[in-house]
Amino acid sequence: MFKAPVGLDNCDHEPIHIPGRIQSHGVLVAFDLAQRVSHRSANAEALLGALAPALGQPLQETCFAADADMLELLQECFAAEAGDVQPAATEVELAGQTFEMIGHRVGDTVLAELELLAPDAAGFADDAFKGHRALTRIKRQRTVDDLLAAAAQEVRTLTGFDRVMAYRFRHDDSGDVVVEAKADALEPLAGRRYPAGDIPAQARRLYTLNTLRIIVAVGSASVPVEARADAAAMPLDMSHSVLRAVSPVHIEYLTNMGVQASMSISIVVHGKLWGMLACHHMSPRHVPYRVRSACDVLAHILAANVQSALARASAHRLEAAASVRARAIEDVLHADDGVFALLPAAEALYGMFEAHGLVLAEQGRIASVGVPAEAARELVPWLQAQPQAASGLYSRASLAGLPPGLQDALGIWCGFLALRFSSATAGWLVLLRKEQVETIAWGGKPDKHYDHGPMGPRLTPRGSFDVWKETVRGQCVPWSETDLEIAHALVADLMRASVARNAELDRARSHLLSMLSAGMGTPEQLQAASVQQAGGRMQRFVAQVLDAALLQKGEGLALNVQPVDLGQLLHRMLDEEAAAHPALRFVREIPRALPFAGDVARLRQLLACLIGNARRHGAPDESVVVQLQQQGDLVVLEISNVGAEVEPVAADVMFDPFRATPTGIRATADGLGLGLYIARHIARAHGGDLEYAYADPYVLFTLTLRAEPGAAT
Repeated sequence: MFKAPVGLDNCDHEPIHIPGRIQSHGVLVAFDLAQRVSHRSANAEALLGALAPALGQPLQETCFAADADMLELLQECFAAEAGDVQPAATEVELAGQTFEMIGHRVGDTVLAELELLAPDAAGFADDAFKGHRALTRIKRQRTVDDLLAAAAQEVRTLTGFDRVMAYRFRHDDSGDVVVEAKADALEPLAGRRYPAGDIPAQARRLYTLNTLRIIVAVGSASVPVEARADAAAMPLDMSHSVLRAVSPVHIEYLTNMGVQASMSISIVVHGKLWGMLACHHMSPRHVPYRVRSACDVLAHILAANVQSALARASAHRLEAAASVRARAIEDVLHADDGVFALLPAAEALYGMFEAHGLVLAEQGRIASVGVPAEAARELVPWLQAQPQAASGLYSRASLAGLPPGLQDALGIWCGFLALRFSSATAGWLVLLRKEQVETIAWGGKPDKHYDHGPMGPRLTPRGSFDVWKETVRGQCVPWSETDLEIAHALVADLMRASVARNAELDRARSHLLSMLSAGMGTPEQLQAASVQQAGGRMQRFVAQVLDAALLQKGEGLALNVQPVDLGQLLHRMLDEEAAAHPALRFVREIPRALPFAGDVARLRQLLACLIGNARRHGAPDESVVVQLQQQGDLVVLEISNVGAEVEPVAADVMFDPFRATPTGIRATADGLGLGLYIARHIARAHGGDLEYAYADPYVLFTLTLRAEPGAAT
């Protein structure tokens, strides 16, 4: 019957744990539970001569019973439980040659494997000392990269391989060569990435079960395993065999690279193949079992230390993210612009998620950092329409399944983590990642020429990478458990901040209505006032409400900039105020002329607020001091009056009437309590600021303006 050859299209299904063959540098003998030989490799007589056991022969009649150490080892294997596959080893002399015998039980079978020691085995005599040094060095390392670098160097020292590479596998089972220890003449491979297909799924399973694997001579022919007639129907499970033959696909891969011997040591973390130490040699090489065992122990210590380092790294990320999160939420709570107050901290925010950009959206406004505006405009409405995104957290790691128009708009931005913090205001914070091909470093195309076998260039490092690139288009690195933990905390904080701001705005609306009512007065007061006075007051109220609404929406105050003489403007306004209030006195330190470029109407509005505030709250018999001067590119105005210090609670909110205080904010006959709030924004629109201070007995307001005002804020 025709049997299809093993190739790249079916290597994932290749039964590599039951190959029925072994490598040629040793002998395999298997016993059933009746302690009779059930299988043996076809080279038994070639290596053992007359001592070779025969199929069906009882253990007590074989050469294994002639040596007390060998017999004791095998009896321990027979006594072990069926699931106990831990191997035991001893060194023996047979047929005038030195072997290492490794025994283990698998199911109802005990395997005895004899590895012929090479003449240079004496070179490993100090392996115990070297192993102790290696463990000590590894225990000193703190970071994952340092751990891998130390392990690669120590394994090379222990084994003498030409190259030892430390791999770290990713979410999709592709692997990066993090670091390597190598002979100077070899081409460097550190920094390169290889697809998951280079290690098929069933090979990964075996690497997890049997954590060390050696191929002594890539080019040598494998040896078939003979079975006793009654045992032939059941393939011999060689999952834990040290002599198990090698898949032809892997042989071709190594041959294409010019590798003649290899050894792999698994790094297993939380029961999963996390990484690997891969050893290559450019000629056949047999490392004694005792040295390999030392390397295996080293790998177990390495895995434990990697696990601890990963936990430390995750804890550090969470701690750093908590600090960024706290500052961000404080900005949102104290800013007029809501979630858009996060824009200055955008890089810190998406950096703590190991993302590459973010999008902010609220009340129909959309802003992005690092992400094209078109992508942001397409993404937010789509998210808003997704029922599964309503829960507060929604993540994707690929473009697959998205509408074609959205895919085109996103381009290389293949993954996003969307945080919905408010359904009432359509509030979103979205972190985005680029596709893996854009974000994974590749060490460059190697200059070395690789010979290709029958399966083509796919089975070379560069060929592997090219295939990998084609399989990951449109995908990003998925969001990790740490990413999601950070995101859950951030979206919860944003939700609380949004609820608090919305509650404050509701109070502000109610407060504004009450101020409107208080500011307009009772119907009897309105009847007593002239129509002109009532109309002027209403006009002023409406103007303040419109200004406040613009600022609350984050639209800012537009400026009509033109030349103005601040000195003359201030003198005129003080004259007008003095004429309207004859008892009021001003001490003026104002230049006759001070040219400036600004919005005359807005500057008049600002100055009127400050002058009126000093008149209303100053001591009746004390003068108001007005000082105006130019300091470099700043214009500085100080207005001070003798008066009582503003209570700290009120001082905290005097520039923001929409923040509640225990006593509330009372409207006055001249306004809605919005004057200073709007005045500060006028100052900031002119590139300056407005500040309050108290120096007993003076209340002081300091206004700064830039000679060339910036855009409205």
